[in-house]
Amino acid sequence: MQSPQIVAAVVRTMQNTSDMETARCTTSILHNLSHHREGLLSIFKSGGIPALVRMLSSPVESVLFYAITTLHNLLLYQEGAKMAVRLADGLQKMVPLLNKNNPKFLAITTDCLQLLAYGNQESKLIILANGGPQGLVQIMRTYNYEKLLWTTSRVLKVLSVCPSNKPAIVEAGGMQALGKHLTSSSPRLVQNCLWTLRNLSDVATKQEGLDNVLKILVNQLSSDDVNVLTCATGTLSNLTCNNSRNKTLVTQSNGVESLIHTILRASDKDDIAEPAVCALRHLTSRHPDAEVAQNSVRLHYGIPAIVKLIGQPYQWPLVKATIGLIRNLALCPANHAPLHDAGVIPRLVQLLVKAHQDAQRHAASGTQQPYTFLQDGVRMEEIVEGCTGALHILARDPMNRMEIYKLNTIPFVCTELLYSPVENIQRVAAGVLCELAQDKEAADTIDAEGASAPLMELLHSHNEGTATYAAAVLFRISEDKNPDYRKRVSVELTNAIFRQDPAAWEAVSSYLAFLMILQLCHLCFTLFVLVCRSNFCNMVFLGTEHDPHWRTLR
Repeated sequence: MQSPQIVAAVVRTMQNTSDMETARCTTSILHNLSHHREGLLSIFKSGGIPALVRMLSSPVESVLFYAITTLHNLLLYQEGAKMAVRLADGLQKMVPLLNKNNPKFLAITTDCLQLLAYGNQESKLIILANGGPQGLVQIMRTYNYEKLLWTTSRVLKVLSVCPSNKPAIVEAGGMQALGKHLTSSSPRLVQNCLWTLRNLSDVATKQEGLDNVLKILVNQLSSDDVNVLTCATGTLSNLTCNNSRNKTLVTQSNGVESLIHTILRASDKDDIAEPAVCALRHLTSRHPDAEVAQNSVRLHYGIPAIVKLIGQPYQWPLVKATIGLIRNLALCPANHAPLHDAGVIPRLVQLLVKAHQDAQRHAASGTQQPYTFLQDGVRMEEIVEGCTGALHILARDPMNRMEIYKLNTIPFVCTELLYSPVENIQRVAAGVLCELAQDKEAADTIDAEGASAPLMELLHSHNEGTATYAAAVLFRISEDKNPDYRKRVSVELTNAIFRQDPAAWEAVSSYLAFLMILQLCHLCFTLFVLVCRSNFCNMVFLGTEHDPHWRTLR
């Protein structure tokens, strides 16, 4: 080790020899030297890394083992070794070695890949280009050697944060392969698999064959380990997004109850609470068992805990998810009273006003456009729309409708939200007024706040929902008005339907033309009967069945 000339001679001999035994002996020498700090430095300075990388193409197993082990020691302990291996095309040589069938050799190789890929995007792309994801997934699917599975899961974990590698891992069956080891007796292996699944799950929402993985993840929610809960909730949130089958499966696997208990235990930890709430939001919407999930939240005493999440201090990503969940829960009539008792309406109104004022304040400062103001990555437009939409659904219940009215929300909706430049906010604002206007007192208040003018404008909205809500509010306002006012509303509505919707106008025009043609045909037929009546009997009696005139007339 203290003789640079000897080490250099060994390196030179190793890379120039064509004799297998000489190659084996020289790589063995370097392997022995690599167990010492001084030996690693002497190999590095003597150009040993490029020479060792070349030896990774050797057909001799012992040469391969010595070369990869020596490189592994260099990567672990020698400064500058990682860059030297990359420059020598070490990754291009290592990835094909994943096809070998020696578990211990594979464990060292995969650890080398992890050391080279961690924190280096170029290395991750080189691994991808050489088929690394497929080889790594195959190892996870095939072997039971714990150290190999652990080192391989570490590589997959590093690659799972790369946007290019993620879909390749998923397409290779990575979700299913990783899911096999979630019940392993090795905590470090389970931990790596969970983190990797969480990282991959946002591109795996359409994957099939994850039933068992989903069930295990639901069971993992009973863990007291913060990392396990973070990964399990995050993965469940992603896998239930826009996937009806997964939603139904998780609901039927007691997922709602488990998620509620998770929120109760970790409501102060946003990394757990937010994905748990998102998962519940998915489970309570747009799948065959959505109503079951909505009821289940109430039956497992989840409503008070959920409503508390929209209290101050505001954690905006969590608040946004909670508002969506509350809206879904309100779709179930049996949840209206518990939501009311939990104080959801005052909280939503307070949140709505705050979000709107924050957005307006930043718009007034000239720094941002209205509703583009971000807090923790959440646009205030989304909070305003979400709160108003939730109030709209809650207002279907008379008791909730009365409380919303008493909180003096109508002036705010009429003077602020109806004039919003955001179409979705106009829609939900018109929607909540539509529900409130069912009560005479509220309808009078809406009229007194001057809502008729903006509602008349919204009749011409390209959004069918907005126009429909606006029409309903105007008709309820006009019930006690004079005939001239009602006529004007009727004319505006007619114009909105037929002039703003060419298809509707064309359909009506076609229908009117069809009626005119029918009337003309009827007139022609009547004239024909009158003209022919005098000759009709004679033709009937004189003709025979073989006479074409008879058949034609008949």
